Amino acid sequence: MTTRVLPHDDYITAVCDALTAAGITLTDHCWTDDGETRGTYCYLNAVITLDPSGTVTSGNDHHRAAWPHGLLLLWEWHTGIEADQGEPDKGPVWLFAELNGDGSNEWPTVLPVHGYADPAAVVDAARKVISRAIGPGSFHGNPGPLWDGGLIGGAWKNSAELDTACEAWGAAEDDR
Repeated sequence: MTTRVLPHDDYITAVCDALTAAGITLTDHCWTDDGETRGTYCYLNAVITLDPSGTVTSGNDHHRAAWPHGLLLLWEWHTGIEADQGEPDKGPVWLFAELNGDGSNEWPTVLPVHGYADPAAVVDAARKVISRAIGPGSFHGNPGPLWDGGLIGGAWKNSAELDTACEAWGAAEDDR
């Protein structure tokens, strides 16, 4: 996590705690930030790097592993300021992407959970991605997940407070 307090820090910590409690291994490559941009304006984001095959953190042979280089769970909250220019609409979204051996990742795919999903729902969805029950979309054609089960789980118990905090951050960003 970053050293400054961001609106989504407690939420992402709750998700990381739920993943760990469920036995899903996280790497030390997890953080929250507010400095990423797709356009001109910043957005809130979080990166959670999972090691579902146990090859990233252990250094074991990864050639036969299902997830040899890891799996990213990404959370983003966009201001929507540049939605008319092709940038994401306002609000939160969860994404996932497989990591490649060179440190890059595959095209991120929407994770079928609420933007402020309950941490248990993120765990359930992550397990489905790890087992390949939810497959990645593609940049060319279908950017959505290969999944027909609808949204998984409900919203986080503190989602209203989180939304208010993110909106306040977004209003300050809009004033820049």
